[in-house]
Amino acid sequence: MTRGHADCCGHANRDAAVEPAGRFAFAPSTQTIRRRWSRELGGSFMMGSSRPARFPDDGEGPVRQVSLSEFAIACYAVSNTQFGDFVRETQYTTDAERHGWSFVFEGLLPPELQQAGLQRSSETPWWVAVPRAYWAQPEGPHSSVLQRLDHPVVHVSWNDAKAYSHWSGTRLPTEAEWEFAARGGLEQALYPWGNDLLPDGEHRCNIWQGQFPAINTIDDGYLGTAPVHTYQPNGYGLHHVVGNVWEWCEDSFSASYHAETAPHDPQMTAPAARRALRGGSFLCHESYCDRYRVAARSSNTFDSSSSNIGFRVARSPPGAATRKQA
Repeated sequence: MTRGHADCCGHANRDAAVEPAGRFAFAPSTQTIRRRWSRELGGSFMMGSSRPARFPDDGEGPVRQVSLSEFAIACYAVSNTQFGDFVRETQYTTDAERHGWSFVFEGLLPPELQQAGLQRSSETPWWVAVPRAYWAQPEGPHSSVLQRLDHPVVHVSWNDAKAYSHWSGTRLPTEAEWEFAARGGLEQALYPWGNDLLPDGEHRCNIWQGQFPAINTIDDGYLGTAPVHTYQPNGYGLHHVVGNVWEWCEDSFSASYHAETAPHDPQMTAPAARRALRGGSFLCHESYCDRYRVAARSSNTFDSSSSNIGFRVARSPPGAATRKQA
């Protein structure tokens, strides 16, 4: 990503030239991850945050009342199994495959790749541009998703998420829909379950523990991604709505989102180079990137991908007015 502040999320630089990735033979899976939907959601809620801004360019506030038409959202992020079904049927090629590489967090790589002299982000050197890393081989050719079929698909760009949504008859959620659903019916809570990160000492999301980026104590049980159905769901039945992977939203990104969008069914549709991301990831830590709060925002360019970006899908009721789609 090309953020003006420190960021754990990735980097949008696509200057590296690498031969396109060879396609991994992803066979049909017997492990079924069925899509589950929330109940029909909608109504009014207080959106945004009034917390002192650590990252003013994120535009988390001010808090305002927003109303939404009815919608439903997937209880899980899209899994490797589900994305594999899409790729097999359509022969779709992701942006990471076309570019020939994707950003992988250094701590997920074997020592030989960490020391291989691969291109790194100058601002965030823990992000390594790994040749032929893409969704089916998340850490490069030596890896595969076959033991992670129930994990969220990663290394997917906004373009890739849109293509999957079109194929599956779904759509990406707007930022407002995402936040409404993530709050699970709680008014202005920090997290989907309340204001305490570890209620009764229990982990409720997959984030970094220890000292970022050098030491991860893995107290929550996961170094990288966790299965999409891990931990307790929020009040609307959503699992892993914060932590684990960043999730693409439909909206263009603007730091003045809360001042520019309407109070009913808000959506940022103005042309922009970046698209909104929500939820934080397994790399977020309070000392560095505390964007695993429900009001937190981030963004990346249309074709960017990394080992901590995924998505979940939404839908409108039959016959409802369709949200504007780019």
